[in-house]
Amino acid sequence: MLLDLEFKIIRDTFRLEADLEIRRPVTGLFGPSGSGKTTILSVLAGLAKPDSGRVELDGQVLFDSETGLDLPPERRGIGYVFQDGQLFPHLSVKSNLLYGHRLASPESRRFQPDHVIDLLEIGPLLSRRPRNLSGGEKQRVAIGRALLASPRLLLLDEPLASLDEGLKRQILPFLKRVKDEIKIPMIYVSHPISEILQLTDMLVAIEKGKILGHGPFLEVMKKESILNLAESLGLENVLPAEIVRHDRELGFTTVKINHHELRLPFSVSLEGDTVYVAVRPEDIVLATRPVQGTSVQNQLEGRVQGITRVGTRALVQVDIGAPVLAEVTLKAVHDLALKEGDPIFCLIKSRSFTYLSGRSV
Repeated sequence: MLLDLEFKIIRDTFRLEADLEIRRPVTGLFGPSGSGKTTILSVLAGLAKPDSGRVELDGQVLFDSETGLDLPPERRGIGYVFQDGQLFPHLSVKSNLLYGHRLASPESRRFQPDHVIDLLEIGPLLSRRPRNLSGGEKQRVAIGRALLASPRLLLLDEPLASLDEGLKRQILPFLKRVKDEIKIPMIYVSHPISEILQLTDMLVAIEKGKILGHGPFLEVMKKESILNLAESLGLENVLPAEIVRHDRELGFTTVKINHHELRLPFSVSLEGDTVYVAVRPEDIVLATRPVQGTSVQNQLEGRVQGITRVGTRALVQVDIGAPVLAEVTLKAVHDLALKEGDPIFCLIKSRSFTYLSGRSV
């Protein structure tokens, strides 16, 4: 995907300036409420008109204030999943799904109904009306409807915001399937960065109508303003983990992250399942050697990849087979004499991990 945005939009007291190039197939957009995230999606979809600027997708100009070009939404080939789904209440699930599919010309149809229905596991819902669906079911149908319009870009505007934690854990694996199997370019908007990191590490940070920065997760967090913003929204390392075994008597589950086996809180996910787990950078303790006589259950050996000073703190990037960030004081960096390339141990309590997908008790 090649997306170029350069525009300004002013609404009453709100001003948004966007100057952005997106080259990755999946990009996450995060920032506080009212920062301009939804406005950017609306401009892309043709639902909001900038005061000036230009928007180009894969070589096609969608908007250009100088020439007066402003393609209508139906000619942009962009799908949009709203926070509340916005299904047609008078239509069945099947009719909702086929609405966009029927409008698309046969030669432009990229996805077939049976494939999308199977992918999102919504076959049993086809005869129901939206009022008879749960929140999670509505969002799966909304995603399916957007896909069956065969867009070249899918916009997801906080699609999990209205769902409880249990439903969020159920829906995210479906979004991963969409990304991995259908391979459609996506822009995903979320408050929690942990949601985005389960789909991509490419982030755009926005606050008060200004883009603070964009790039890979570990790179953008080196900027103090973005780190502070991320921490206010809940900054976490997100890692895929394989369920290895359970110990019901002692109440823990052993998972495998790369070549490390860790003890985490008990999960009722099945052995062999892949789940996503999260841990905050400030919950990772660093040591230059293994620690004896401690209640901390997990000690992961890794290597320091980089150290970034952020104000009075330091972000230490550690390679444990996957990159993680640990936040420590500058004094700790000095006392441990840390430098790039050093072997290091990450000490993490079991209870510092949370499950983002899969099920825990």
